[in-house]
Amino acid sequence: MISLNNIKTRKSPSRSFGRKRGKSPSPSFGGKYWNKPDRVAYLFMLPSILVLFVFAIIPLMACLVISLFDMNIFFTDTSFTGARNFITAFQDTRFWNALLNTVIFVLFEVPLQIVIGLLTANALVKTSLFNKAARSIFFLPVVCSMAAVGIIWSILLDTNIGFIPYLLEQIGIHNATFFRNAKTAMPTVIAMTVWKNFGYTMSILVVGIQGISQSYYEASEIDGAGKTAQFFKITLPLLKPTLGFCLITNTIGSLQVFDQVYVTTQGGPQFKTETLVQYIYKTGFNQPYNLGYACALSVLLLVVILAVSLPMYKNMFINQN
Repeated sequence: MISLNNIKTRKSPSRSFGRKRGKSPSPSFGGKYWNKPDRVAYLFMLPSILVLFVFAIIPLMACLVISLFDMNIFFTDTSFTGARNFITAFQDTRFWNALLNTVIFVLFEVPLQIVIGLLTANALVKTSLFNKAARSIFFLPVVCSMAAVGIIWSILLDTNIGFIPYLLEQIGIHNATFFRNAKTAMPTVIAMTVWKNFGYTMSILVVGIQGISQSYYEASEIDGAGKTAQFFKITLPLLKPTLGFCLITNTIGSLQVFDQVYVTTQGGPQFKTETLVQYIYKTGFNQPYNLGYACALSVLLLVVILAVSLPMYKNMFINQN
């Protein structure tokens, strides 16, 4: 006869077996550390960080070092000069001319692109078939190469074979020069750049406008507000973060303008369209191949971009929060 004490103290084989199977295995090396999503995210970011480090951080550090030397692209006759390249830049009238041309380009191209993109986005924000087709057409130049766009515009505006000068002659405007005239070259480059890039700004602003709640517009309609009042009282105020993003990115990109000028005017006529990036390119890759001075000019361009973009970012995003 089995006693009650033996029954209470006897262990069940099935339960013991279940506890052994349910026991969690010991974590592998580093398992506890990478078990959190905010930490394992760094593993997914690692490839992008490596690419950024190899193709951005290392070249930037190399540019800073080379700017302190007098050397060419063949790395011969190298000598340490310290800050002499920067002193030479401040005394270089061509550097100041290129910087002035770049500033003029930014002051006209960026506002025009944002204004045209905003008006187009506000007009095509509804998801109708026509609006979708129109947005696609306006976005097509964005995916095209700037070099290809520059070549096409050069042919269209050529005084001898261009289609647009031919049309202007039919209405009495003769000898119309665009890229070959010192007064019209920069405005033409600006117009070509706006035509190519405003579709990108338009697409971003369309998404921003669509993200605004329709309840604001419905409440304003009850109060008797029209389309113009809704645009200035609702759309613009609520679109400030998106407009700020477009303003900063377009400004940074415009300060590095190069392709369209290099393809269409080569900086002429009379250096009226020579931008800072093009001057850096000519200094480093044309005779006398002064790589050290070109790197010094690149560092100065970086300083200009930071001096312009950081205050804009602070005023538009940090101060608002």
